[in-house]
Amino acid sequence: MSFQVIVFYGFATWLIFSALMVISSKNSVKAALFLVLSFVGAAGIWMLLEAEFLAISLVVVYVGAVMVLLLFVVMMLDVDYAALKQGFVKKLPLALLISIGFFLMLYRFIDGSFDSEAYAAPAAKAADYSNIKEIGRVLYTEYVLAFEIAAVILFVAIIAAIALTFRGRRNRKTQNINKQLQANKENRLKIVKMDPVVKDTSSSESEEK
Repeated sequence: MSFQVIVFYGFATWLIFSALMVISSKNSVKAALFLVLSFVGAAGIWMLLEAEFLAISLVVVYVGAVMVLLLFVVMMLDVDYAALKQGFVKKLPLALLISIGFFLMLYRFIDGSFDSEAYAAPAAKAADYSNIKEIGRVLYTEYVLAFEIAAVILFVAIIAAIALTFRGRRNRKTQNINKQLQANKENRLKIVKMDPVVKDTSSSESEEK
C-alpha cells in the first residue's frame, strides 16, 4: 500500500467521522465546528486529486467565510432542542430506509469494489499545468448548460430569501445626499423674529402674600 493510499484513507476516515458528528452532535455550535473539519478533510482529498484550486477555495470560501457567518447565526439563535427531538422515534424508520437505499445506490455506483487497484491512478501532469485554466475550460465548454442552470437556481434562492424575510415597507428616515450638497447659508439657518415675553410678576407676589 502506497503512501498516497494511506493518506487518502486517513482523510476519508476523518471526513466520515466529522460528518457523523455533524448530524449526531446535540450542540449546534459543535456541529458547525465539526462541519469545518469535514470541509478540511474534503479539501485534503481534493489535494490528492491534484485539484488545488478547489481545495483552497473550499477552505477560504466555506471555512473562512460561510462557516464563520453560520457559526455567528447559530450562536445568536435560541434553539429549542426539546422541540427538535419531538417526532424523532416516529420518523426514524423512514430515515433508516432512505439511508439504506442511498448506501445501496452508492455501492452500486462504485461497482461494489473498494480496492484501490480497481481504479487507475490519475496521469501525471506537466510542470506548466494550470488547474484553474483546466477548470475554466471544462466549466464553460462541456458543462456550460449545467453551470448556467445552477446560477439561475442560486439567483432564485436569493430572491426567495429576500421575499421571505421582507416585512413590508417601513417609514424610515433616510438621507438625501443631493439636498445636503445643495445646502447654503440661506437655507441652513432661519432667523425667526418673536415678540419679547414679559413675565407677569403681580400674580406671583400675590401668592407669596
